[in-house]
Amino acid sequence: MVSNTRRTKSSSSAAAAPRGGRAAAPARAPDLAAGGPSLRWSVEQRLAFVDERLFWLGEVNRTDLVRRFGISMSQASGDIARYLARNPPGVSYDKSAKRYVADTGFTPVLGPPDATRLLGELRLVELGSIMVEDTMLGVLPPFAGAPLPARPVDPRVLRAVWHAIRDHLALAVKYQSMSRPAATRRIVAPHALAHDGFRWHVRAHDRETGTFRDFVLGRLSDPEPAGAADMRPDDDTDWQTIVKLVIAPHPGLTPAQAKAIAIDYGIKGKTATIPVRRALLFYALKRLGLDVPPDTRPPHEQHIVLVNREAVQRALA
Repeated sequence: MVSNTRRTKSSSSAAAAPRGGRAAAPARAPDLAAGGPSLRWSVEQRLAFVDERLFWLGEVNRTDLVRRFGISMSQASGDIARYLARNPPGVSYDKSAKRYVADTGFTPVLGPPDATRLLGELRLVELGSIMVEDTMLGVLPPFAGAPLPARPVDPRVLRAVWHAIRDHLALAVKYQSMSRPAATRRIVAPHALAHDGFRWHVRAHDRETGTFRDFVLGRLSDPEPAGAADMRPDDDTDWQTIVKLVIAPHPGLTPAQAKAIAIDYGIKGKTATIPVRRALLFYALKRLGLDVPPDTRPPHEQHIVLVNREAVQRALA
């Protein structure tokens, strides 16, 4: 579970604001307003932090920048000045809290807010991949995810696979399959990584069978160079072919239930289309519960149906 332990305190270190409370651009920064010279990447990141913090948290001051990026107070003042020079609507200065605040009319000026990114950062923190301090805002709301079993991957194996993909090489590896009691030596030529929603796979050409297959990344071990790859990624037609899944709310749902499910799945109108690589089609159908006929489960458990089931079944054949 993630808990927001870094609650930002009010500070007296906010950039100076004009009398009357309305945020205005200090005179030192008009040359870096929109349309001016390009900013350094580090400065752009800090301005994006101000923009996003105003949207998500509704407030920002110099100390927030200092804590997040380890810069000086004078640099933080300059960053806020540069941001205000872009004339963001709905930003005012709260003299009592010594912070810039966003009112209901605030609109981000550096691009639309990205909820997917914020929620993705929550997931990364939950998995232990990043710290709360390393997220864009530096703070996050409390969060918990449904636990999943750990699926370990040897970093040395992943590195070898990555290099093989990059350099178009084959690898000799040990692989533990479901059909054989002991791991066997295989020659594979990886060209991509894939995720089925639960675990990572290596998409590779298998010399033993002469076909492109999925190998569970965590079952690979002892990788060794095995020369140049004998097939190109373009030869993997299942990987290169895109199949469209047309989904709709289950017809057995009530109108209210169907409306809720349409919101959940981004269905505008009657259907929504999900593009998926044919190589990942089996996993996608299973993850969405579309691998069985729609009457297998009751509507309140099977929320969506596959409208173009016959076409998808042909693609699976």
